Amino acid sequence: MQSGYYQVTGAMVAQFNKLDVTTNNLANVNTSGFRRDSVVIGDFERLFQEQRDVLPLENHTKDAAKFFNRTVNRVPRVVEGHTDFSAPSTKATGNPLDFALNGGDLFFAVETPNGVRLTQQSSFVINNEGVLTTKDGYKLLSSNFIDTNERGISIPKDRLIKVDESGRLYSNGQEISKLFIARAKNIKMLDKEGDNLYKMQNIEDNIIPMGEGNFVSQGFKQMSNVNAVKEMVNLIEGSRLVEMYQKVMTSHMDELNKEAITKLASTRG
Repeated sequence: MQSGYYQVTGAMVAQFNKLDVTTNNLANVNTSGFRRDSVVIGDFERLFQEQRDVLPLENHTKDAAKFFNRTVNRVPRVVEGHTDFSAPSTKATGNPLDFALNGGDLFFAVETPNGVRLTQQSSFVINNEGVLTTKDGYKLLSSNFIDTNERGISIPKDRLIKVDESGRLYSNGQEISKLFIARAKNIKMLDKEGDNLYKMQNIEDNIIPMGEGNFVSQGFKQMSNVNAVKEMVNLIEGSRLVEMYQKVMTSHMDELNKEAITKLASTRG
């Protein structure tokens, strides 16, 4: 059994997954509120051992078999995904419906067909019903939606909107609502949906609503935190690794097999 072939095949598959994530990051370099993703690559042996430790049955595998399979068990693979929530740059737009969050760990809340989701996108519009929504049509939620189950923020027609640093909305100098702004207790509990939505189980219990503070900048748009140069370097590096793995696979399947067959087939008188 050519154990090295299995190792390099697993390494190539892991690199393909990494390349998929990198290309998606590059595709969203200009997407407002997008946070770059990355993957963590580990090996099967460590994953197996973590699960082996919690099983109630003892491991009766013989030492000889463990040694024989060790090289196969070291096959690299994607262990988990990771989202980078480092604070991105902001861009001045002058649009009164652009609200940039001043922090990489702050979120708005929006109503979607699948339930309440957190988001860091910062460009909003007023729909035909006079409700503040994202450009995808999801209603932006107010600070009291958890207590009152209120859905949506209504904007008076043809009124100028002012938003202060704490997220309070004013129309003609009169406060009409307050944006829901929160910080996740454990940011690792967020599951990414699409490019800029995040799902969290028991959202009411796992967030910290913000009160007074410097949280919002009106007239600014929060950009993606993707560094195009770094992602291009990752893309080139991943492509070269795939090319290298392909050459190793060819060596295993063609050259080594050919040599083995030639030697085994030869006979001596």
